Amino acid sequence: MSGDHRPTSADRAVRGRGATIRPFARYESTHSEPVDDGWRRDDADAPPVRTRVTMERARSVISGNHSPDVPFELSINPYRGCEHGCAYCFARPTHAYMGLSPGLDFETQLFAKAGAAARLREELAGPGYVCRPIALGINTDAYQPLERRLRITRELLEVLHETHHPVTIVTKSSLVERDLDLLAPMAQAGLAQVAVSVTTLDRGLARRMEPRAAAPQRRIETIRRLTDAGVPVSLLVAPLIPVLTDAETEDLLQAGAGAGAVAAGYVLLRLPGEVAPIFESWLRTHEPLRAGHVLSRLRDSHGGRLYDARFGKRMTGDGPYAQLLRQRFRLARRRAGLADRMPALDTGRFTPPRKSSRDGQMDLF
Repeated sequence: MSGDHRPTSADRAVRGRGATIRPFARYESTHSEPVDDGWRRDDADAPPVRTRVTMERARSVISGNHSPDVPFELSINPYRGCEHGCAYCFARPTHAYMGLSPGLDFETQLFAKAGAAARLREELAGPGYVCRPIALGINTDAYQPLERRLRITRELLEVLHETHHPVTIVTKSSLVERDLDLLAPMAQAGLAQVAVSVTTLDRGLARRMEPRAAAPQRRIETIRRLTDAGVPVSLLVAPLIPVLTDAETEDLLQAGAGAGAVAAGYVLLRLPGEVAPIFESWLRTHEPLRAGHVLSRLRDSHGGRLYDARFGKRMTGDGPYAQLLRQRFRLARRRAGLADRMPALDTGRFTPPRKSSRDGQMDLF
């Protein structure tokens, strides 16, 4: 992917969706491209893009992480694809592995892991399992709209609560408040903390860029409600987008601190694989006057490229402009009274799940 996308007749805003294009899946043997023959209906007459959900049985739910750039070793993703539809989502390329487009397919063709809680119970009961904090919802949001109906995240949390297993959550959804009955007592025991992702305080920009996520002010209120319930919360400015949102850095940190957040961090906009043309198409459709400046600043931060995948560089960039953003964020964080990291969670309380007679082995007591 070149990242030098130019608007075509196929680029258009889709109401309630983030991606403006549906790029092909890179592993498919055949590709098709839409062509405007002059008969396409106006956007107002176009049928809505429907969401389809496929239930799948996962052979395992806990994934290991070996990247030095992220502060967790284990993670669980209850869903593949994300209905929030964030135009910049770094996880979009994973849909190509299933023969689906990282564009609109990523936010409309979703996969849910049925029986995930039962599988988690089996993995936690394994004889070689070593307790380390589990990060819930990393690639895609564990509290995306689909969770309201399927409750897979809720069932996973119930297992973690039962076994006194530490958990961290990253979300941009207010639905996390639903599970305060589990999170609050876990937090009191040093077993839970939440990071709320807020990219911008501009409701209009958020509506176009993160169409199905909670409004920015609602996310700030979620920080307040979690804090009031005793759950430690960090503010995650992810992604920080040059030119488009970086001017809000100080206001975002002050808003998070005012709502009770105790720490804050950021991730510079990442455009791996197909995300580059998808986000560039979004920029040229929704922010045409600033698109070139945004992309220029990203190249300044990645040695002339739109993305640098090297560890130590991919999350914050490099070069004078990236260093300026980093210094500015650190200063604003210090002024807001926020820490740079959350306290460690307690792994010593973990109690493996009890085996039932269906496992072929009765408990001794």
